[in-house]
Amino acid sequence: MSVDTVSLTGWGRTAPTTAVRFRPRSYEEAAATVRGCGPRGSIARGLGRAHGDAAQNAGGSVLDMTALNRIRTIDAGAGLVVCDAGVSLHRLMEVLLPLGWFVPVTPDSRYVTVGGAIGSDVHGRNHRTAGSFSRHVAGFDLLTADGEVRTVRPGTPLFDATAGGMGLTGVILSATLRLLPVATSLMSVDTERAADLDDLLARLTVGSRSRYESAWIDLTSRGRATGRAVLTRGEHAPLDALPAHARRTPLSFRPSQLPAARSLVPDLVPGGMIGRTSAAVLAELRYRRAPRFRTGELQRISAFFHPLDAVPHWNRIHGRAGFVNYEFVVGDGQEETLYRIVRQISQRRCPSFLAVLKRFGTRDPGWLSFPVPGWSLALDLPAALPGLARFLDGLDEEVAAAGGRVCLTDDSRLRPDAVAAMYPRLDEFRALRAELDPNGAFRSDLSRRLSL
Repeated sequence: MSVDTVSLTGWGRTAPTTAVRFRPRSYEEAAATVRGCGPRGSIARGLGRAHGDAAQNAGGSVLDMTALNRIRTIDAGAGLVVCDAGVSLHRLMEVLLPLGWFVPVTPDSRYVTVGGAIGSDVHGRNHRTAGSFSRHVAGFDLLTADGEVRTVRPGTPLFDATAGGMGLTGVILSATLRLLPVATSLMSVDTERAADLDDLLARLTVGSRSRYESAWIDLTSRGRATGRAVLTRGEHAPLDALPAHARRTPLSFRPSQLPAARSLVPDLVPGGMIGRTSAAVLAELRYRRAPRFRTGELQRISAFFHPLDAVPHWNRIHGRAGFVNYEFVVGDGQEETLYRIVRQISQRRCPSFLAVLKRFGTRDPGWLSFPVPGWSLALDLPAALPGLARFLDGLDEEVAAAGGRVCLTDDSRLRPDAVAAMYPRLDEFRALRAELDPNGAFRSDLSRRLSL
Protein backbone atom coordinates (compact mmCIF):
# COMPACT_ATOMS: atom_id res chain seq x y z
CA MET A 1 0.00 0.00 0.00
CA SER A 2 1.38 3.40 -0.97
CA VAL A 3 1.09 6.36 1.40
CA ASP A 4 1.74 10.05 0.72
CA THR A 5 0.61 13.51 1.79
CA VAL A 6 -1.23 15.42 -0.91
CA SER A 7 -3.30 18.52 -1.57
CA LEU A 8 -6.68 17.58 -3.05
CA THR A 9 -9.59 19.39 -4.65
CA GLY A 10 -12.73 18.32 -6.42
CA TRP A 11 -13.10 18.54 -10.20
CA GLY A 12 -14.08 22.18 -9.77
CA ARG A 13 -10.59 22.91 -8.39
CA THR A 14 -11.85 24.99 -5.47
CA ALA A 15 -11.00 24.84 -1.74
CA PRO A 16 -7.85 22.64 -1.77
CA THR A 17 -7.04 20.84 1.49
CA THR A 18 -4.24 18.50 2.55
CA ALA A 19 -4.63 14.90 3.71
CA VAL A 20 -2.68 11.67 4.01
CA ARG A 21 -3.59 9.53 1.01
CA PHE A 22 -3.58 5.75 1.34
CA ARG A 23 -3.83 3.57 -1.75
CA PRO A 24 -4.89 0.10 -0.58
CA ARG A 25 -4.39 -2.84 -2.92
CA SER A 26 -6.51 -5.30 -0.96
CA TYR A 27 -9.61 -5.27 1.19
CA GLU A 28 -7.42 -6.10 4.19
CA GLU A 29 -5.28 -3.01 3.63
CA ALA A 30 -8.40 -0.86 3.33
CA ALA A 31 -9.72 -2.27 6.63
CA ALA A 32 -6.38 -1.64 8.36
CA THR A 33 -6.44 1.97 7.19
CA VAL A 34 -9.94 2.54 8.53
CA ARG A 35 -9.12 0.95 11.88
CA GLY A 36 -5.98 3.06 12.17
CA CYS A 37 -7.39 6.41 11.08
CA GLY A 38 -6.79 9.28 13.48
CA PRO A 39 -9.22 11.77 15.05
CA ARG A 40 -9.89 13.47 11.70
CA GLY A 41 -11.23 10.22 10.24
CA SER A 42 -11.06 9.00 6.65
CA ILE A 43 -13.06 9.12 3.42
CA ALA A 44 -12.96 7.03 0.25
CA ARG A 45 -12.01 8.69 -3.04
CA GLY A 46 -12.27 7.44 -6.59
CA LEU A 47 -11.24 9.33 -9.73
CA GLY A 48 -11.91 12.79 -8.28
CA ARG A 49 -14.82 13.78 -10.53
CA ALA A 50 -17.07 15.03 -7.72
CA HIS A 51 -17.06 18.77 -8.37
CA GLY A 52 -16.97 19.86 -4.73
CA ASP A 53 -15.28 18.72 -1.50
CA ALA A 54 -17.04 15.38 -0.93
CA ALA A 55 -13.82 13.34 -1.38
CA GLN A 56 -11.49 15.62 0.60
CA ASN A 57 -10.59 15.34 4.28
CA ALA A 58 -8.46 18.17 5.62
CA GLY A 59 -5.92 16.92 8.15
CA GLY A 60 -7.22 13.35 7.97
CA SER A 61 -6.96 10.31 5.71
CA VAL A 62 -8.21 9.70 2.19
CA LEU A 63 -8.50 6.17 0.78
CA ASP A 64 -7.68 6.21 -2.93
CA MET A 65 -9.69 3.21 -4.12
CA THR A 66 -8.47 3.14 -7.71
CA ALA A 67 -6.06 0.21 -7.14
CA LEU A 68 -9.03 -1.98 -6.18
CA ASN A 69 -10.16 -2.30 -9.76
CA ARG A 70 -10.85 -5.94 -10.55
CA ILE A 71 -13.86 -7.12 -12.51
CA ARG A 72 -14.53 -10.33 -10.61
CA THR A 73 -17.32 -12.14 -12.46
CA ILE A 74 -19.58 -11.50 -15.44
CA ASP A 75 -22.80 -13.42 -15.92
CA ALA A 76 -23.44 -12.67 -19.59
CA GLY A 77 -26.65 -14.69 -19.53
CA ALA A 78 -28.27 -12.86 -16.64
CA GLY A 79 -26.67 -9.47 -17.27
CA LEU A 80 -24.85 -9.20 -13.94
CA VAL A 81 -21.33 -8.07 -13.14
CA VAL A 82 -19.48 -8.24 -9.81
CA CYS A 83 -16.60 -5.79 -9.55
CA ASP A 84 -14.43 -3.90 -7.10
CA ALA A 85 -15.52 -0.40 -6.15
CA GLY A 86 -12.48 1.14 -7.84
CA VAL A 87 -13.49 -0.06 -11.31
CA SER A 88 -14.43 2.86 -13.54
CA LEU A 89 -17.49 3.04 -15.74
CA HIS A 90 -15.05 3.48 -18.63
CA ARG A 91 -13.48 0.11 -17.85
CA LEU A 92 -16.90 -1.55 -17.56
CA MET A 93 -17.81 -0.23 -21.00
CA GLU A 94 -14.56 -1.54 -22.47
CA VAL A 95 -15.24 -5.02 -21.14
CA LEU A 96 -19.03 -5.27 -21.31
CA LEU A 97 -19.96 -3.60 -24.59
CA PRO A 98 -18.32 -6.30 -26.75
CA LEU A 99 -20.50 -8.78 -24.82
CA GLY A 100 -23.68 -6.85 -25.62
CA TRP A 101 -24.15 -5.14 -22.25
CA PHE A 102 -24.06 -1.51 -21.13
CA VAL A 103 -24.08 0.23 -17.76
CA PRO A 104 -27.68 0.99 -16.76
CA VAL A 105 -27.00 4.62 -15.77
CA THR A 106 -24.08 6.86 -16.65
CA PRO A 107 -23.45 10.48 -15.67
CA ASP A 108 -21.79 12.98 -18.02
CA SER A 109 -18.36 11.44 -17.42
CA ARG A 110 -17.45 7.77 -17.67
CA TYR A 111 -14.36 8.40 -15.51
CA VAL A 112 -16.31 7.65 -12.35
CA THR A 113 -15.75 4.61 -10.15
CA VAL A 114 -18.52 2.18 -9.24
CA GLY A 115 -18.06 3.05 -5.57
CA GLY A 116 -18.37 6.74 -6.38
CA ALA A 117 -21.44 6.12 -8.53
CA ILE A 118 -23.17 4.42 -5.58
CA GLY A 119 -21.95 6.88 -2.95
CA SER A 120 -23.21 9.77 -5.05
CA ASP A 121 -26.15 7.78 -6.47
CA VAL A 122 -25.40 9.32 -9.83
CA HIS A 123 -28.09 9.98 -12.39
CA GLY A 124 -28.03 10.28 -16.15
CA ARG A 125 -30.15 11.28 -19.10
CA ASN A 126 -32.44 8.31 -18.54
CA HIS A 127 -33.60 9.08 -15.01
CA ARG A 128 -37.18 9.51 -16.17
CA THR A 129 -37.23 5.90 -17.35
CA ALA A 130 -34.54 4.16 -15.26
CA GLY A 131 -33.99 6.10 -12.03
CA SER A 132 -30.56 6.59 -10.52
CA PHE A 133 -27.57 4.24 -10.35
CA SER A 134 -28.55 2.59 -7.05
CA ARG A 135 -31.76 1.18 -8.56
CA HIS A 136 -29.57 -1.18 -10.58
CA VAL A 137 -27.35 -2.34 -7.72
CA ALA A 138 -28.20 -5.85 -6.52
CA GLY A 139 -25.96 -5.48 -3.47
CA PHE A 140 -22.56 -4.32 -2.27
CA ASP A 141 -19.94 -5.10 0.37
CA LEU A 142 -19.41 -2.24 2.81
CA LEU A 143 -16.45 -1.80 5.14
CA THR A 144 -17.85 -0.14 8.27
CA ALA A 145 -16.20 1.81 11.07
CA ASP A 146 -15.59 -1.29 13.20
CA GLY A 147 -13.43 -2.80 10.46
CA GLU A 148 -16.07 -5.39 9.55
CA VAL A 149 -17.39 -6.04 6.04
CA ARG A 150 -21.18 -6.15 5.65
CA THR A 151 -23.11 -7.37 2.63
CA VAL A 152 -25.82 -4.78 2.01
CA ARG A 153 -28.98 -5.43 0.01
CA PRO A 154 -31.60 -3.08 -1.46
CA GLY A 155 -34.57 -2.30 0.75
CA THR A 156 -32.52 -2.04 3.95
CA PRO A 157 -31.80 1.17 5.90
CA LEU A 158 -28.04 0.78 5.40
CA PHE A 159 -28.49 0.49 1.62
CA ASP A 160 -30.70 3.58 1.52
CA ALA A 161 -28.29 5.56 3.70
CA THR A 162 -25.25 4.54 1.63
CA ALA A 163 -26.80 5.21 -1.80
CA GLY A 164 -26.18 8.93 -2.09
CA GLY A 165 -24.60 8.99 1.39
CA MET A 166 -21.34 10.50 0.09
CA GLY A 167 -19.15 7.78 1.55
CA LEU A 168 -20.10 8.60 5.14
CA THR A 169 -21.52 5.20 6.13
CA GLY A 170 -18.38 3.26 5.15
CA VAL A 171 -16.14 2.21 2.28
CA ILE A 172 -17.80 0.32 -0.58
CA LEU A 173 -15.45 -2.52 -1.52
CA SER A 174 -17.35 -4.31 -4.27
CA ALA A 175 -20.77 -4.30 -5.91
CA THR A 176 -23.08 -6.41 -8.04
CA LEU A 177 -24.71 -4.48 -10.90
CA ARG A 178 -27.60 -5.30 -13.21
CA LEU A 179 -26.78 -4.39 -16.81
CA LEU A 180 -28.67 -3.17 -19.86
CA PRO A 181 -28.64 -5.33 -23.03
CA VAL A 182 -27.66 -3.53 -26.25
CA ALA A 183 -27.24 -4.68 -29.84
CA THR A 184 -24.66 -2.08 -30.91
CA SER A 185 -22.27 0.48 -29.48
CA LEU A 186 -23.91 3.31 -31.41
CA MET A 187 -26.76 5.64 -30.51
CA SER A 188 -29.63 6.75 -32.70
CA VAL A 189 -29.98 10.44 -31.89
CA ASP A 190 -32.76 12.96 -32.51
CA THR A 191 -32.01 16.68 -32.20
CA GLU A 192 -34.30 19.71 -32.26
CA ARG A 193 -34.15 23.36 -31.33
CA ALA A 194 -36.48 25.02 -28.82
CA ALA A 195 -37.10 28.75 -29.24
CA ASP A 196 -37.35 29.53 -25.52
CA LEU A 197 -37.89 27.90 -22.13
CA ASP A 198 -41.67 27.63 -22.65
CA ASP A 199 -41.10 25.80 -25.89
CA LEU A 200 -38.48 23.50 -24.31
CA LEU A 201 -40.62 22.47 -21.33
CA ALA A 202 -43.58 21.82 -23.61
CA ARG A 203 -41.47 19.49 -25.77
CA LEU A 204 -40.14 17.65 -22.73
CA THR A 205 -43.59 17.39 -21.14
CA VAL A 206 -45.04 15.68 -24.20
CA GLY A 207 -42.40 13.00 -23.74
CA SER A 208 -41.06 10.51 -26.25
CA ARG A 209 -40.23 6.85 -26.69
CA SER A 210 -36.52 7.55 -26.32
CA ARG A 211 -34.72 6.19 -23.29
CA TYR A 212 -32.41 9.19 -22.96
CA GLU A 213 -33.10 12.92 -23.20
CA SER A 214 -31.56 16.19 -22.06
CA ALA A 215 -31.27 19.75 -23.27
CA TRP A 216 -28.46 22.26 -23.46
CA ILE A 217 -29.82 25.68 -22.49
CA ASP A 218 -28.38 28.97 -23.69
CA LEU A 219 -28.20 30.91 -20.42
CA THR A 220 -26.74 33.96 -22.17
CA SER A 221 -29.88 34.64 -24.22
CA ARG A 222 -32.38 37.22 -23.00
CA GLY A 223 -35.74 38.71 -23.87
CA ARG A 224 -38.01 36.54 -25.97
CA ALA A 225 -35.21 34.02 -26.48
CA THR A 226 -34.59 33.43 -22.77
CA GLY A 227 -33.97 29.75 -22.19
CA ARG A 228 -33.67 28.77 -25.83
CA ALA A 229 -32.20 25.31 -26.08
CA VAL A 230 -31.07 22.33 -28.09
CA LEU A 231 -32.96 19.19 -27.11
CA THR A 232 -31.29 15.83 -27.69
CA ARG A 233 -32.93 12.42 -27.43
CA GLY A 234 -31.31 9.07 -27.95
CA GLU A 235 -31.78 5.33 -28.00
CA HIS A 236 -29.36 2.46 -28.44
CA ALA A 237 -29.25 1.81 -32.17
CA PRO A 238 -30.50 -1.60 -33.38
CA LEU A 239 -28.27 -3.62 -35.66
CA ASP A 240 -30.35 -2.95 -38.76
CA ALA A 241 -29.86 0.82 -38.34
CA LEU A 242 -26.11 0.51 -38.93
CA PRO A 243 -24.51 0.84 -42.35
CA ALA A 244 -23.15 -2.39 -43.81
CA HIS A 245 -19.49 -1.74 -42.94
CA ALA A 246 -20.35 -1.04 -39.26
CA ARG A 247 -22.32 -4.30 -38.88
CA ARG A 248 -19.08 -6.29 -38.96
CA THR A 249 -18.06 -4.86 -35.54
CA PRO A 250 -21.33 -3.54 -34.10
CA LEU A 251 -20.24 -3.63 -30.45
CA SER A 252 -16.78 -2.08 -30.68
CA PHE A 253 -16.01 0.66 -28.16
CA ARG A 254 -13.67 3.33 -29.56
CA PRO A 255 -13.96 6.56 -27.61
CA SER A 256 -12.21 9.54 -29.17
CA GLN A 257 -9.78 11.81 -27.37
CA LEU A 258 -8.15 15.02 -28.50
CA PRO A 259 -4.34 15.09 -28.42
CA ALA A 260 -2.16 17.41 -26.37
CA ALA A 261 -5.00 18.18 -23.99
CA ARG A 262 -2.97 20.41 -21.65
CA SER A 263 -2.14 22.77 -24.49
CA LEU A 264 -5.75 22.77 -25.65
CA VAL A 265 -7.03 23.80 -22.22
CA PRO A 266 -4.24 25.91 -20.68
CA ASP A 267 -4.20 27.07 -17.10
CA LEU A 268 -2.53 30.37 -17.86
CA VAL A 269 -5.37 32.87 -17.87
CA PRO A 270 -6.34 33.81 -14.29
CA GLY A 271 -9.85 34.78 -15.32
CA GLY A 272 -10.33 31.73 -17.50
CA MET A 273 -11.05 31.25 -21.18
CA ILE A 274 -14.83 31.63 -20.88
CA GLY A 275 -15.90 35.20 -20.12
CA ARG A 276 -19.27 36.85 -20.69
CA THR A 277 -18.56 37.80 -24.29
CA SER A 278 -16.95 34.53 -25.32
CA ALA A 279 -19.71 32.53 -23.58
CA ALA A 280 -22.36 34.46 -25.52
CA VAL A 281 -20.53 33.97 -28.82
CA LEU A 282 -20.04 30.24 -28.23
CA ALA A 283 -23.68 29.85 -27.21
CA GLU A 284 -24.86 31.64 -30.35
CA LEU A 285 -22.70 29.39 -32.52
CA ARG A 286 -23.87 26.24 -30.74
CA TYR A 287 -27.52 27.14 -31.08
CA ARG A 288 -27.28 28.18 -34.73
CA ARG A 289 -25.27 25.11 -35.75
CA ALA A 290 -27.80 22.72 -34.21
CA PRO A 291 -30.40 21.36 -36.64
CA ARG A 292 -33.93 22.62 -36.29
CA PHE A 293 -35.05 19.01 -36.44
CA ARG A 294 -33.05 15.89 -37.24
CA THR A 295 -33.76 12.23 -36.48
CA GLY A 296 -31.80 9.02 -36.53
CA GLU A 297 -28.26 10.39 -36.54
CA LEU A 298 -25.78 7.67 -35.53
CA GLN A 299 -23.29 8.65 -32.84
CA ARG A 300 -20.73 6.76 -30.82
CA ILE A 301 -21.74 6.08 -27.24
CA SER A 302 -18.82 8.21 -26.03
CA ALA A 303 -19.85 11.18 -28.19
CA PHE A 304 -23.47 11.02 -27.05
CA PHE A 305 -22.96 10.51 -23.32
CA HIS A 306 -19.49 11.87 -22.59
CA PRO A 307 -18.39 14.54 -25.09
CA LEU A 308 -16.26 16.39 -22.55
CA ASP A 309 -14.28 13.25 -21.73
CA ALA A 310 -12.58 13.75 -25.10
CA VAL A 311 -10.92 16.86 -23.61
CA PRO A 312 -8.93 15.94 -20.48
CA HIS A 313 -8.43 18.87 -18.10
CA TRP A 314 -11.45 20.70 -19.51
CA ASN A 315 -12.01 21.82 -15.92
CA ARG A 316 -9.27 24.41 -16.52
CA ILE A 317 -11.39 26.57 -18.83
CA HIS A 318 -12.58 28.81 -15.98
CA GLY A 319 -9.08 29.71 -14.84
CA ARG A 320 -6.94 29.14 -11.79
CA ALA A 321 -9.73 29.88 -9.31
CA GLY A 322 -11.74 26.95 -10.67
CA PHE A 323 -15.49 26.74 -11.08
CA VAL A 324 -18.65 26.06 -9.13
CA ASN A 325 -21.05 23.48 -10.47
CA TYR A 326 -24.55 24.44 -9.38
CA GLU A 327 -27.13 21.70 -9.89
CA PHE A 328 -30.63 21.90 -8.47
CA VAL A 329 -33.98 20.21 -8.94
CA VAL A 330 -37.50 21.53 -8.41
CA GLY A 331 -40.60 19.37 -8.53
CA ASP A 332 -43.37 19.14 -11.08
CA GLY A 333 -45.68 22.09 -10.58
CA GLN A 334 -42.76 24.36 -9.60
CA GLU A 335 -41.90 25.43 -13.14
CA GLU A 336 -42.22 29.11 -12.21
CA THR A 337 -39.22 28.74 -9.89
CA LEU A 338 -37.22 27.28 -12.78
CA TYR A 339 -38.30 30.17 -15.02
CA ARG A 340 -37.34 32.72 -12.38
CA ILE A 341 -33.89 31.24 -11.83
CA VAL A 342 -33.14 31.00 -15.56
CA ARG A 343 -34.16 34.65 -15.97
CA GLN A 344 -31.93 35.72 -13.09
CA ILE A 345 -28.91 33.89 -14.51
CA SER A 346 -29.58 35.35 -17.95
CA GLN A 347 -30.05 38.91 -16.67
CA ARG A 348 -26.88 38.67 -14.61
CA ARG A 349 -25.02 37.57 -17.77
CA CYS A 350 -23.36 34.68 -15.98
CA PRO A 351 -20.77 33.14 -18.33
CA SER A 352 -22.08 29.58 -18.19
CA PHE A 353 -21.58 27.71 -21.43
CA LEU A 354 -22.24 24.26 -19.94
CA ALA A 355 -25.88 24.22 -18.81
CA VAL A 356 -28.00 21.05 -18.99
CA LEU A 357 -31.68 20.55 -18.21
CA LYS A 358 -33.05 17.08 -17.46
CA ARG A 359 -36.44 15.78 -16.42
CA PHE A 360 -36.41 13.40 -13.46
CA GLY A 361 -38.81 10.55 -12.85
CA THR A 362 -39.71 8.58 -9.72
CA ARG A 363 -37.94 9.44 -6.47
CA ASP A 364 -35.00 7.19 -5.62
CA PRO A 365 -34.73 5.26 -2.34
CA GLY A 366 -31.52 6.86 -1.07
CA TRP A 367 -32.13 9.15 1.91
CA LEU A 368 -29.73 11.75 0.50
CA SER A 369 -30.17 10.91 -3.19
CA PHE A 370 -30.52 14.04 -5.25
CA PRO A 371 -33.21 13.26 -7.86
CA VAL A 372 -36.87 13.92 -7.14
CA PRO A 373 -39.61 14.03 -9.79
CA GLY A 374 -39.33 17.31 -11.66
CA TRP A 375 -36.79 19.50 -13.44
CA SER A 376 -33.04 19.56 -12.90
CA LEU A 377 -30.68 22.26 -14.15
CA ALA A 378 -26.89 21.97 -13.89
CA LEU A 379 -24.51 24.78 -14.80
CA ASP A 380 -20.84 25.68 -14.35
CA LEU A 381 -19.87 29.15 -13.15
CA PRO A 382 -16.39 30.65 -12.67
CA ALA A 383 -15.57 30.63 -8.96
CA ALA A 384 -14.01 34.10 -9.35
CA LEU A 385 -17.25 35.65 -10.60
CA PRO A 386 -17.92 38.76 -8.44
CA GLY A 387 -20.79 38.32 -6.00
CA LEU A 388 -21.23 34.64 -6.88
CA ALA A 389 -21.59 33.39 -3.30
CA ARG A 390 -24.39 35.82 -2.44
CA PHE A 391 -26.13 35.18 -5.75
CA LEU A 392 -26.14 31.38 -5.27
CA ASP A 393 -27.27 31.73 -1.64
CA GLY A 394 -30.31 33.55 -2.99
CA LEU A 395 -30.97 30.77 -5.50
CA ASP A 396 -30.67 28.20 -2.69
CA GLU A 397 -33.48 29.97 -0.83
CA GLU A 398 -35.73 29.89 -3.89
CA VAL A 399 -35.00 26.21 -4.54
CA ALA A 400 -35.66 25.25 -0.91
CA ALA A 401 -38.87 27.30 -0.79
CA ALA A 402 -40.10 25.37 -3.84
CA GLY A 403 -39.39 22.03 -2.11
CA GLY A 404 -36.33 21.42 -4.28
CA ARG A 405 -32.73 20.61 -3.47
CA VAL A 406 -29.13 21.16 -4.54
CA CYS A 407 -26.93 18.20 -5.51
CA LEU A 408 -24.44 17.32 -2.75
CA THR A 409 -22.00 15.60 -5.10
CA ASP A 410 -21.39 18.84 -6.95
CA ASP A 411 -21.66 21.18 -3.99
CA SER A 412 -18.80 23.24 -2.61
CA ARG A 413 -20.57 26.13 -0.87
CA LEU A 414 -24.02 25.25 0.58
CA ARG A 415 -24.94 26.27 4.13
CA PRO A 416 -26.01 23.66 6.74
CA ASP A 417 -29.43 25.23 7.26
CA ALA A 418 -30.15 25.00 3.54
CA VAL A 419 -29.31 21.28 3.43
CA ALA A 420 -31.63 20.54 6.35
CA ALA A 421 -34.48 22.25 4.50
CA MET A 422 -33.76 20.43 1.23
CA TYR A 423 -33.26 16.87 2.50
CA PRO A 424 -36.10 15.88 4.85
CA ARG A 425 -34.51 12.51 5.76
CA LEU A 426 -31.28 14.09 6.94
CA ASP A 427 -32.06 13.40 10.62
CA GLU A 428 -32.53 9.69 9.88
CA PHE A 429 -29.20 9.67 8.08
CA ARG A 430 -27.46 11.37 10.99
CA ALA A 431 -29.00 8.94 13.47
CA LEU A 432 -27.87 5.88 11.52
CA ARG A 433 -24.36 7.33 11.20
CA ALA A 434 -24.21 7.98 14.93
CA GLU A 435 -25.20 4.40 15.64
CA LEU A 436 -22.90 2.84 13.04
CA ASP A 437 -19.92 5.14 13.48
CA PRO A 438 -20.02 6.74 16.96
CA ASN A 439 -16.38 7.85 16.87
CA GLY A 440 -16.54 9.49 13.46
CA ALA A 441 -14.23 7.21 11.48
CA PHE A 442 -15.73 8.49 8.22
CA ARG A 443 -15.53 12.22 7.69
CA SER A 444 -14.98 14.63 4.84
CA ASP A 445 -14.71 18.33 4.23
CA LEU A 446 -18.30 18.16 2.95
CA SER A 447 -19.58 16.38 6.07
CA ARG A 448 -17.95 18.90 8.40
CA ARG A 449 -19.11 21.91 6.40
CA LEU A 450 -22.72 20.71 6.24
CA SER A 451 -22.89 18.86 9.59
CA LEU A 452 -23.90 15.63 7.88
